[in-house]
Amino acid sequence: MFDCSSLGIPKAVILDRDGVINQDSDDYVRTVDQWQPIAGSIEAIGRLCDAGYQVYIATNQSGIGRGYYDLDELHAMHRKMQALLDAVGGHIAAIEFCPHTPDVNCDCRKPLAGMIVNIEQHMGCSARGVPMVGDSLRDLEAGMLRGCTPVLVKTGKGERTLKKIAQDPLWTGLTICDDLNAVVDQILSGELYEQASNTRA
Repeated sequence: MFDCSSLGIPKAVILDRDGVINQDSDDYVRTVDQWQPIAGSIEAIGRLCDAGYQVYIATNQSGIGRGYYDLDELHAMHRKMQALLDAVGGHIAAIEFCPHTPDVNCDCRKPLAGMIVNIEQHMGCSARGVPMVGDSLRDLEAGMLRGCTPVLVKTGKGERTLKKIAQDPLWTGLTICDDLNAVVDQILSGELYEQASNTRA
């Protein structure tokens, strides 16, 4: 199994939540019952943890600021997620979320990198080179601001995002995977880091 620490990259992965771990909705995931994992995502996180990776989440949750659900409901969703992870030996090291609407002009809402900065504090080091996995352009942009390795999944809004960036030379060489399980395959094999290194070169 490949060890990314040999490249000076922390054994960590940063995940968006909606559309990467759980099913997304254009009408927002508002209740714990609506929070449903994407097939294979829980097991994929378990595989990362089993391989010694720290898994972090950075998620925009403007539904709180919009009044669609409250903090108690958000925490209930995350307890449900952790209960599912417990069954496969998985664990989330830290969850960073932004409750703000875009008009608040905070520094944590992706595509800004405030949540990743906070994750770096949890890690005790830079997130440079760490995979940042998302289904939207703002996930990729936030990761790029901190030198992460952006990865796009086709789940959630991923297919829409792929069409949006198809002609943008900025994203030439971007790693694109069908789902989180496929991302983990590339992380554990080292293919993801090799591809990122070739893109930077």
